[in-house]
Amino acid sequence: MPNEGAILVDNDPRKAATKELRSLSNIQIDSCLASMERDRSRTIGDYPLTIRNTLLTSLSVLTLSVVAGAAAAECAAPIKVGVLHSLSGTMAISETTLKDTMLMLIDQQNAAGGVLGCELEAVVVDPASNWPLFAEKARELLTVHDVDVIFGNWTSVSRKSVLPVIEELNGLLFYPVQYEGEESSKNVFYTGAAPNQQAIPAVNYFLEELGVEKFALLGTDYVYPRTTNNILEQYLKDNGISADDIFVNYTPFGQSDWATIVADVVALGEDGKQVGVISTINGDANIGFYKELAAAGISADDIPVVAFSVGEEELSGLDTSNLVGQLAAWNYFQSAESDANTDFIAAWKAFAGEERVTNDPMEAHYIGFNMWVNAATAAGSTDVDAVRSAMYGQEFPNLTGGTAVMLPNHHLAKPVLIGEITAEGQFDIVSQTTEVPGDAWTDFLPASAVLKSDWKELGCGMYNTETETCVQLTSNY
Repeated sequence: MPNEGAILVDNDPRKAATKELRSLSNIQIDSCLASMERDRSRTIGDYPLTIRNTLLTSLSVLTLSVVAGAAAAECAAPIKVGVLHSLSGTMAISETTLKDTMLMLIDQQNAAGGVLGCELEAVVVDPASNWPLFAEKARELLTVHDVDVIFGNWTSVSRKSVLPVIEELNGLLFYPVQYEGEESSKNVFYTGAAPNQQAIPAVNYFLEELGVEKFALLGTDYVYPRTTNNILEQYLKDNGISADDIFVNYTPFGQSDWATIVADVVALGEDGKQVGVISTINGDANIGFYKELAAAGISADDIPVVAFSVGEEELSGLDTSNLVGQLAAWNYFQSAESDANTDFIAAWKAFAGEERVTNDPMEAHYIGFNMWVNAATAAGSTDVDAVRSAMYGQEFPNLTGGTAVMLPNHHLAKPVLIGEITAEGQFDIVSQTTEVPGDAWTDFLPASAVLKSDWKELGCGMYNTETETCVQLTSNY
């Protein structure tokens, strides 16, 4: 991307002003200025054209110089952007790409002039897939490095670890991954999907399009899969699925032996009912799971699987020939057709390598970062409170052809896409909605159905609509 600052140097208006001034005598200019001082009722339009243009140019140059001087004074140090993603451990397979995405976005923004005339500086730390370490690294970013904003996390347990730190220190986190909902922090903007933007539509697709009658809810053992599956269990029961036809299983991070679990899933269909798998398996455990499906000879026609944490990046390390037709639900796929997506993919491959792929959390960072840039510009500051106020109602084009909108509950309005895995490791989009507003509190759990989040008007992320009171201002950790 060209550096706009360099273009301004080549067309410096001060050169034209100096040349124009030199074409006039000091007597002509002094006479004009003296006349203006004597008769203040006259406007600049009353003076000869040459002098008028020169005065206007000179005034513009003076204004530019003042603004540039102020910007320079304010930019004694760069604006620091914290990048909090695991570069090692079980989640590195997913999070390293997000670190690279942030470096690309920051480079692009610096080439375009930075933010508020200041250069951005990425401060990258590695919490190493260690959940308590996420909190330590977040505190380090805010207190040692004095970052203005943080883009980071993947798992909900890592986000929950960070929450008390950023709420204590009034930091600002942009969280780019689908999650379980049931949360709305004043200090977090959730640019990934809430359950109503991924999990619920995926279940509806199984019920309505594939005729699934029995459900295996397989997840990694932490808060996101457990909370999401609690919501889905209730939703399935509300839609006529018996509790006996719902199988739930959790495995540790890094699970590698899937033979028994896959056999249990196959056994569900012994009565002839169609079985489907809803997968909230995270990290490199997905590799073993899909390899076991292939080893067991299970195709998408036999037992369809829809995954919430498997995208193009995770598939890039797999032989997908045996996974053709299996599904994932996201808000973006690399295969989406739009001019913006074509440009994004080209920029990414130029930055990271031709073999690299794009995925949904990358788009979430793309949207969140650009919204933060626009909010800081509108606020005239990177101050957290000022940026937060400017974020409400921010709009930015997504990469699937629509527009993302930031809502007062700190969630985005985003489309829901369901894609089938292809032999090339990409997704063929089989279903796409218009923008769906993210819901912080699900309608399918009684305790949550009465809650709403509205930080703009109510100043509360957990407002009880029945008692008309704010339950609490801090998050549940």
